[in-house]
Amino acid sequence: MKDDNLPRSPAVAHFLLPEREMTTHSRTLRAAACIAMSACGGTASLPVLAGTGPAPKLPAPESSLIPVVNVAAARGWKGNEAPTAASGLKVAAFARDLDHPRWLYVLPNGDVLVAETNGPDRPDDAKGVKGWIFQKYQAKAGAAVPSANRIVLLRDADGDGVAETRSVFLSGLMSPFGMALVGNNLYVANSDALVRFPYVAGQTSISGAATKVVDLPAGPINHHWTKNVIASADGTKLYVTVGSNSNVAENGIDAERERASIWEVDPRTGSHRIFASGLRNPNGMAWEPVTGALWTAVNERDEIGSDLVPDYMTSVRDGAFYGWPYSYYGQHVDVRVKPQRPDLVATAVSPDYALGPHTASLGLASSAGTTLPPPFNGGMFIGQHGSWNRSPASGYKVIHVGFVAGKPSGDPVDVLTGFLDAHGDARGRPVGVAIDRRGALLVADDVGNAIWQVSQP
Repeated sequence: MKDDNLPRSPAVAHFLLPEREMTTHSRTLRAAACIAMSACGGTASLPVLAGTGPAPKLPAPESSLIPVVNVAAARGWKGNEAPTAASGLKVAAFARDLDHPRWLYVLPNGDVLVAETNGPDRPDDAKGVKGWIFQKYQAKAGAAVPSANRIVLLRDADGDGVAETRSVFLSGLMSPFGMALVGNNLYVANSDALVRFPYVAGQTSISGAATKVVDLPAGPINHHWTKNVIASADGTKLYVTVGSNSNVAENGIDAERERASIWEVDPRTGSHRIFASGLRNPNGMAWEPVTGALWTAVNERDEIGSDLVPDYMTSVRDGAFYGWPYSYYGQHVDVRVKPQRPDLVATAVSPDYALGPHTASLGLASSAGTTLPPPFNGGMFIGQHGSWNRSPASGYKVIHVGFVAGKPSGDPVDVLTGFLDAHGDARGRPVGVAIDRRGALLVADDVGNAIWQVSQP
């Protein structure tokens, strides 16, 4: 069957409808689709908390031609609606009416940079039946909007928790994501390259051309397009996340060259090396203040059941291999990957802390410097974008995990919830998280097109 004929399949089309929108005929068609495609994936047998922490439960993987597809339709916030803050906290809109804001960076003077961005053109990504379903999922989830390809600057000069100044800081970028300031140089991780701009404190826009530091893996597939960047304390090294080009190397291992890894880059020369590998889709990075270790949040693989595989955060060891694609959560072999690599699996390091299956944990920020009260200090904030491959849904919230002596301790605590409404539609989806100059937590919401500020009442 040709790809351009796929939308004419009513069974597959109805497969994507939420239950509340389905007629009896629709339910019959979805059932027929599941039977015809050798069964849809099943619902979770474990709560999300079972797949959370230093020793998550990992049941046997499920196998089906069509995975669980449980998509929260993007609705957005109406009027003055807002997420729900945990007891002892308040939430307010720092800025609204943005264009798919994904990532945040707070400059030393308190200005907030926001990457308004989405995926680049990827003509060879998501082909075939599963690819067509994935594209429909993206559209329904609000992820198919064109990329604004810019960074905006928000300024709250009077400190009232609302940005009164908004300007286009950088434009004409290529699906920008991560940002890092080192001295007078602002580094931006585009989807295809790490670039540098001169920065002067207080300026509200940059018009000069970018200087390329190093090319990053891209191309016509570019499945996980987001690239993040963080600087070492002395500014002599930059660390860049590069996600995999597939779920589990189904495009061939050659398409994964230097992907699923964190690069260490010399900003002076652009030379780089693989700092850590086997990380399917690392996004957020943060320095842990007690040990000085680099931590990252990683999205693990899909399509082996609602309970597998937990996303995670972990300290990143120089030279370590974290399993992808050959194994998950240490040395649990993924039999879908051919050929197998038992030699690499034998070296795979287990992550430090699971964040629940399919939560899409993207944002990561140390709570150092926050003015939020206990238990929302002394650890890490995590922005969980929310699942598509789990029933019932997981993620769609911001959590905090406490640390003791530089390591995670205890269960996560909800910080910001309410992104899913009573019908299971997404009013918003949290992505990047950051601590502002006054110690409040900022959260980028790419479906709600807002930046939320969480502070003490």
